[in-house]
Amino acid sequence: MQIRDARTDDWPGIWAFLSGIVAAGDTFTWDPDIDEDRARRTWMKQAPGRTFVAVDEDGTVVGTAESHPNQAGGGSHVANAGFMVHPDHSGRGIGRALCEHTVEQARADGFRAMQFNAVVETNTRAVALWRSLGFEILTTVPEAFRHPTKGFTGLHVMYRRLR
Repeated sequence: MQIRDARTDDWPGIWAFLSGIVAAGDTFTWDPDIDEDRARRTWMKQAPGRTFVAVDEDGTVVGTAESHPNQAGGGSHVANAGFMVHPDHSGRGIGRALCEHTVEQARADGFRAMQFNAVVETNTRAVALWRSLGFEILTTVPEAFRHPTKGFTGLHVMYRRLR
C-alpha cells in the first residue's frame, strides 16, 4: 500500500466508497443525500488543505484522508482531518496508516495540534484507533448526532498535540 497526495483522477475511486459511507449516515455528519459534485468540492481540499489516498499494488484507491486548518485566523495552527476506508478493505491497517501519515504531514506543515470535531461515539473502532494514536477525548456533546438505527448519540471532540 502506498499513501500519496490525491490527484483529480483519483476521485472516481474515492467516490466509489465515500458515497456509500456517507449514505449510511452512521459515522459522518454529512448529509447522507450529498451529491457527487458537492462531495468532491468538500473532500478534495485546496491548499492549505490536503487530500491523500491509500492505493494498493494495482493502484486501486482503498482509503482516503483529508486535512485542513480547523479554524481560520487565530485558530489556523490546529489541523482537522477526516478519514474513510473502503469497507472491503477494512481491518488491514489502512485507517491507522492514513492517520499516521496525516499527522506527520500536519506536523511538517507547521500545525501545533490536530482536533477532530465530531467523532460519533458509537463508531467504537474509530474511537479506539484514534485513542491508540494519541488522541484524547476532550468532551462529548450529548445527543449531537442522529444515528439512523441507534437514535441520538454523542459526538466526541478529540485532540492530539503535534509539537
